[in-house]
Amino acid sequence: MNALFFALVLIAFLVTAVRQLFWIPVDGVDSPMQVLTLGMINSAEGSVTLAIGLVGVMALFLGLMKVAEKGGLLKILARLIRPLMVWLFPEVPPDHPAMGAMILNMAANALGLGNAATPFGIRAMKELDRLNPNPGTATNAMALFLAINTSSVTLLPTGVIAIRASAGSLDPAAILPTTLFATFCSTIVAVLAVKFYQRFFPIGEPTSKLKIQPNEENQEEIENFTGYPTWVSSLVLLAVIGFIPLTIFYGKAISPWVIPSLMILMLGFGVSRRVPVYEAFVEGAKEGFDVAIRIIPYLVAILVAVAMFRASGAMGYLVGAIGGFTATLGMPPEALPMALLRPLSGSGAYGLMASIIQDPAIGPDSYTGLLVSTLQGSTETTFYVLAVYFGAVRIQRVRHALAAALTADLAGIIAAVFICSILFN
Repeated sequence: MNALFFALVLIAFLVTAVRQLFWIPVDGVDSPMQVLTLGMINSAEGSVTLAIGLVGVMALFLGLMKVAEKGGLLKILARLIRPLMVWLFPEVPPDHPAMGAMILNMAANALGLGNAATPFGIRAMKELDRLNPNPGTATNAMALFLAINTSSVTLLPTGVIAIRASAGSLDPAAILPTTLFATFCSTIVAVLAVKFYQRFFPIGEPTSKLKIQPNEENQEEIENFTGYPTWVSSLVLLAVIGFIPLTIFYGKAISPWVIPSLMILMLGFGVSRRVPVYEAFVEGAKEGFDVAIRIIPYLVAILVAVAMFRASGAMGYLVGAIGGFTATLGMPPEALPMALLRPLSGSGAYGLMASIIQDPAIGPDSYTGLLVSTLQGSTETTFYVLAVYFGAVRIQRVRHALAAALTADLAGIIAAVFICSILFN
């Protein structure tokens, strides 16, 4: 992200400097350097305004998710997907803490609870490393877990919905069907890619004995889930698969109901589970307030860099060079940087998405705005996840994990373009 940030600023300055040198003064027209300066200042002010506008929406959604979390929705979802996980990870003992940690991580990702997903993911990697006969080398289970993690099926992209609402979208939840479709496709590709690539990356001979004793510090938080019967999990999976075409054909009719229904369902779930819904909501809302304030520096950095890139004319040159080709594929040139940045930097992509949908010429409800929102909600920061998760257990030889994750990212981008073209273009 350091290199990308500096590159955007440097390119913008150099392009503007060249234009300034050949600029002929005209009364009432700002020079290229003046335009660049105004773009920097306005974007810095706008990023803070955006973050302040995001406070209330983030507080609302994180408040609702806290009610659901305290009601045990995370564990219910985890028990539902356990039979599938046992089938996907045959080398991991069903009662090992690694299984519980992976299940909780994926369940948290599906609900948009990124803050909860990351700690569970790190714990899962540490537990998987206890089953690793080759310390420093990623096992097949590690590679599969990372690939699924970066492409995880997303039922509720709360953060993206929140920023769309703060940008004035008339239908913030319109991306629910497109995000579900794209992440479902990318997750299937992730599993297939891992199974295909692993044959080309042999593990080698074991260098140590397995250490399968559980980590005591994780016992309180990571339960050995018994799971629901397989037929129950199968029915739920079929229901999710069946919901995809339903949202595709009736997405426009369903999406206005999503946010009001979400609130009554989450609060109703909390009441049924005897959760003090008001106190839980307030607790989650406080977290939402903290998150919105915490992202201000990241928004300022990326929005200023993007604004400089645009004000300098460099963005226009890029659009002119590749616009015709990418547009025929359903990828507007304005959305292409988003697709390239998303696997590299979550905060950078978040800021770029905000910049795009805040642009009056684009807006959150245009095809481009809906596409970049779907891309933000349906792909993960692959290199960040790989660095954090593998770094936690000192994995140096990642084998096929990165290739599989990037393949899944590409599948998610293609699926997002496909479904957005059908529904919105």
